[in-house]
Amino acid sequence: MPKLSVLIPCYNERETVEEIVRQVQATGRAEEIIIVDDGSTDGTRDILIHLDGQNGVKVVMHERNQGKGAAVRTALQHATGDVMVIQDADLEYDPRDYQTLLRPIEEGKAKVVYGSRFLGGPRRAMFFWHMVGNRFLTLVTNILYNTILSDMETCYKVFTADIAANLNLRSSGWGFDPEITAKILRQGVRIYEVPISYAGREIEEGKKISWWDGFTVLFTLLKYRFVK
Repeated sequence: MPKLSVLIPCYNERETVEEIVRQVQATGRAEEIIIVDDGSTDGTRDILIHLDGQNGVKVVMHERNQGKGAAVRTALQHATGDVMVIQDADLEYDPRDYQTLLRPIEEGKAKVVYGSRFLGGPRRAMFFWHMVGNRFLTLVTNILYNTILSDMETCYKVFTADIAANLNLRSSGWGFDPEITAKILRQGVRIYEVPISYAGREIEEGKKISWWDGFTVLFTLLKYRFVK
């Protein structure tokens, strides 16, 4: 089996980060868990200091908040696995889906796999307008890059180390998801999708993305259609 590196960007998740690490470890698949704290101010860093070095956990601290994309870039710099999976530090995505996500890569069918929230897996109801925004941005992706994705904005993006080495990512914030998708597709790599479960949280539970971030995503999709 390929060595799996789990990349966890983390910002102000003291209520959930310890539990998500436990869940990742419980899968028995993660040989390396790299958590990048992106300048948390709510006590998350104290928890991460305790977790650092335990059962494959490596913690890297950003001194200031830079955004999810910056945290993922830092995690990639420290990753040594054959395959990478991005895991949010909240509990919206279930690590028990790793087996489904990894299967196409292990069977030689794909080098990139996305876990889709819209392919029939169990899910907690999403906000209607978040769903509309997601579907719209995914449609734009499909039009610009000639593909048929169902969930471009999913957290669960899995890719091999050779794909990661050629990404040259630059986005620091919410532009990360469209940038990585655009650069994968522009390499001529087709993305394999599998259904996953999803338990979306409410704003009062700590959900951070807003409708305004959609403009960043749209701009990034257009930008990387024409810029390398």
